[in-house]
Amino acid sequence: MDDQAMITRDLALRVCGNATEFDASWIEADSKTVVPFTAPRDTALIERVVAAGRALGVERLLVCRTRAEYAYEPVTEVAADSRSVVHVIRSWGSEPTDVLVAVEDLSAAVIVTATTLTVAAGPEDFLRPLVGADIEAARTAFAEEARETRDPELLRAAQQYNCLETGARHARAPRGPGPDLAERLTVRAAARRESGAAGPLRTLRGAWAWAMLAVLLAAPFFVPGTAAAVPVAAGALWLLAQLAWLSRSRTVAFATLVRVLLLGALLVWPVALVENAASAALGVETWVSATYIAVAVEEAAKLLPLLLLRIPARRRFRRMAAVDYLLLAAASGAGFQLAETLLRALPQGPWGGVVPLPAPALLAFLPGGVVMPHAGVEFAGHAVLTGLIGAGIGLAVVGRRRHGLWLWLVPFAAVWLAVLDHMVFNAAVAEVELGAPLELHPATAVFYGLTGSGGAARWLLAALLLWCVLLDYRMARAAADVTPPLPGEPPLGGLRRRAYGRAIRLGVRVPGDIAPVFRWAALVWARLPLRLALTASAVLHEAAVQLVAARRGLGELGTAWRFLRERRAYAMGAARSGDRPWRRFPPREELRSVAQRLEESLLGGAAAVAAAAAVVVAAAVVGAGWPPAGPESALGPGRAAAGYAAEAVRHADGWQDRAAEAAGALPPTAPAYAAEAVSHGQGWYAALPPAQVPWVWAWCVALVSLLAVGWSVPHAYPRLRVFLREPGRMAGRVLGAFAPGQVPYAIAGLAGLLLPRGVDRLLRHR
Repeated sequence: MDDQAMITRDLALRVCGNATEFDASWIEADSKTVVPFTAPRDTALIERVVAAGRALGVERLLVCRTRAEYAYEPVTEVAADSRSVVHVIRSWGSEPTDVLVAVEDLSAAVIVTATTLTVAAGPEDFLRPLVGADIEAARTAFAEEARETRDPELLRAAQQYNCLETGARHARAPRGPGPDLAERLTVRAAARRESGAAGPLRTLRGAWAWAMLAVLLAAPFFVPGTAAAVPVAAGALWLLAQLAWLSRSRTVAFATLVRVLLLGALLVWPVALVENAASAALGVETWVSATYIAVAVEEAAKLLPLLLLRIPARRRFRRMAAVDYLLLAAASGAGFQLAETLLRALPQGPWGGVVPLPAPALLAFLPGGVVMPHAGVEFAGHAVLTGLIGAGIGLAVVGRRRHGLWLWLVPFAAVWLAVLDHMVFNAAVAEVELGAPLELHPATAVFYGLTGSGGAARWLLAALLLWCVLLDYRMARAAADVTPPLPGEPPLGGLRRRAYGRAIRLGVRVPGDIAPVFRWAALVWARLPLRLALTASAVLHEAAVQLVAARRGLGELGTAWRFLRERRAYAMGAARSGDRPWRRFPPREELRSVAQRLEESLLGGAAAVAAAAAVVVAAAVVGAGWPPAGPESALGPGRAAAGYAAEAVRHADGWQDRAAEAAGALPPTAPAYAAEAVSHGQGWYAALPPAQVPWVWAWCVALVSLLAVGWSVPHAYPRLRVFLREPGRMAGRVLGAFAPGQVPYAIAGLAGLLLPRGVDRLLRHR
């Protein structure tokens, strides 16, 4: 505080709209959560107010009267204990009056009116000692009380702070837009699942997925060259698994990411068609097609899945987190590289060859990159480059209302980096394949060197992912008034208090009359540790919920996974919508019901750890082993290079061609974009030996089927007791819950059953 005491008018004008209401602009400044409630004006209420201040790590509180007649009284700064606050209030006399209690940096405050109404505003840690952990329930209870008592003051407060809809005092459910196609399908699937009609379909899906896996593993023995499917697909899935695990704030399911990966793989053929058509129309040389046309077409086409998904799920996109855009874009890029790698892995022949891509290294961070040491070039892979663009789009779309339109510079910078890395790498490949030196422009070489010659792309993606996660959790905290709380107590309470205290102490010392950029930098320095502490606490709280749920069995773990994703999506929808109507899906009542059931299961204490039927079935699946990939090497020579879709498709069109026919159909020196993709496909199919055609089609169907179905978290698992009594009748349920893509979920659940009982204390730790 300054030497000159602050007067009440200065404090009230910053915080209050009038004597009993907070100012709307002050509430919106840091997206504060507001909770009105009723409580008697006694010492117990003051103790709760002081406890709220201590939860923010402050040692001093600001106290004043808010009515106009006291505007020129000095604000009293007191110690954060109830006796000091009560002493100040009693010194004003026995007549009830409206009191404002605030922390020093005005980030949180409480208005205690002369009646029973009290209004608190601030972060969730500040509100928890006042109204409890369930802020949404406190707001709902106040709305019900205002509706039942018909008290004008309570009704005004309920409408003022959006506990009730303005102009709709009797409305019990908030209004919003109607469902989109994706939500209708989700509701219909849930209805079929509850009625039991989906059981046979799940059984058929599981049986089909295992049959397709057998076909995929058997195909290399009959059609040499198809063995690359298993290691390449495993590398793409492992990359998605790494990104999904690191993206702690994601709201999209892993099954959705795998289907987007499939969609990205199918884009190779239309992309090749566009590249060939553009090259033929412009009449450019091969290296120009590789370094300019291919890069522009591919980088734009890999973002098409985001646009295509928005058509049936436009409401869902408004509830997506920033990191979801990164994941969807990376999945599309991973699928594109999956298809290109498979096509390049096909055997060489007289129709012309291409340099194959290496198999993804499963032990690497974000596998799929290619290094050319002789050229000083590194290509991080389509997944990483497209993920950079997706991360930039997510930050701009989700954070523009909070941080401003300048965030749109991030996706433009990401596009520039992705195009630069891709273009330089394709130029290096063209130099190798054409045998002609291609020199970079000096300016291009300088900028490319600043990016680490392609080596910095992975770490830039990791940095953007961290930025997205921090932004997502900050947005979710602003929606604490509409989302049900997680079971148990949030961890790192002491760290949060110290971080709040540091941010408040440093924040009040930042002058208000310095240049905006310096003030912004000082506030960022003061608040960054707090953002990190709050995010770490939220991440660890969710991890604790998952660990405790894993001890309860596979079913509870799956419920916890779905609840956490749906809760994040609900919070993102509320935070991103602001004052606009938004689609609440799943409905608030359904989400709260799941939260209550999960809390009873995780914190009930008497709940036994259920041993699911997966103990037997999953053990058999895991112990079955992994058959060999095939008699032939998956990727051929070890030279590492990457090209573009049209050349890979052209190579596939000539695969297994007979030497005499291929020599006349496609000369070895033909340029990469000499023919259209459709004619390439027809030539490839016509050149296949008749005995291999059925296996090739079966191989393609198997790969598409395995990526399309069987990756969602099961909603129910067969019971071990019933399975042991009637294994024949339960075989269908076993297949429905343990498709190949669902085996990792079962393994995680089985590992959870081995956790010690001490894990339960994670949700009770303060």
